[in-house]
Amino acid sequence: MQFERTEDPACFDTLTTEWNALLAESIARVPFLSAEYLRTWWAHRGGGEWPEARLALVTARDDTGRLLGIAPLFSAANRDGRPALLLLGSIEISDYLDLIVRPADVDVFVTGLVEYLSTDSTWEVLDLYNVQASSPTRAALARVAEARGLATAEQTLEQTPAIPLPGDFETYLAQQVEKKERQEIRRKVRRAENGEQKVAWRLVAPSDDVNFETDTFLELMALNPDKARFLTAPMRAQFRATVRAMAGRSQLHLAFLEVDGAPAAGYLSFDDGRRLYVYNSAIDPRFNALSAGWVLLAYLIQWSIANGRRVFDFLRGHEDYKFRFGGVPGRILRLQTARAGALAGDPIASVNSDEAPVFPPEAA
Repeated sequence: MQFERTEDPACFDTLTTEWNALLAESIARVPFLSAEYLRTWWAHRGGGEWPEARLALVTARDDTGRLLGIAPLFSAANRDGRPALLLLGSIEISDYLDLIVRPADVDVFVTGLVEYLSTDSTWEVLDLYNVQASSPTRAALARVAEARGLATAEQTLEQTPAIPLPGDFETYLAQQVEKKERQEIRRKVRRAENGEQKVAWRLVAPSDDVNFETDTFLELMALNPDKARFLTAPMRAQFRATVRAMAGRSQLHLAFLEVDGAPAAGYLSFDDGRRLYVYNSAIDPRFNALSAGWVLLAYLIQWSIANGRRVFDFLRGHEDYKFRFGGVPGRILRLQTARAGALAGDPIASVNSDEAPVFPPEAA
């Protein structure tokens, strides 16, 4: 493999076609790794999360020039204050991250990548956040680290509940939701549909004004005090740009529940045709008695099943409702590989790389 590193943001544009074609065959086919998403993330530095950072994207090609792997990296001081290389998208707003490489090339790519990066003395830690526990990157890094005498550490960050979807909604309710919760879902949907107020849900269509719909969602989010604090001006700019990027990829899935025409709840998701990734939610507390969030969630799961989606992914976070709706826990990790003495705390000499994925690859 021939490795090359660039600090030029133009790489997102020049590589887009190859990048996304490789992503479609890679170990982590997630929207957060698309060229469009990460271009937008880098332009806004994660909504201001990384004001001091330099792009350090690495590509690998074979002798014919075929793209074999991408390490979408940037350099910055990590949260331990150490010079690090981190995955673009780190840390707060991109739920799943990884290297971009086909399954058959993981070992040779990771081995070559570590060797290539070892000639650069400006970093101490390869610090990979939000890697799924089932990723083959985890085992490959452990093997390379052991062979080269590098320090390693691994930390579980958060749970990532997801629902493997059956062929119809009634089967989902009967087999994957506890009786009490099943009754609650049905009762709340029935109450919303049969009440005096007109309750309806809608998906934002490609012909709709995406900017207007995004602002509607943001204002709904801001009704929650915690989310209002999160939505700083840089984060709002990041959010709007991300929605436009995903709409451009035809992967935007923005839904609203409306009560007498007023938005009561919203879910912003990404849809890759196989899996619906539930990215963020917003609820107007005036409609808490209606359980607007639960009602819209039930509609979205029903839509996902009816439209052939195989997984309903709640992404990271262990909120109770995700499990009450039948979420099966997964988890994301922080993987560190470092020169000796460069890790904060006690390094872990080896990691358990035999963990099975929650869902088989064909369902993921």
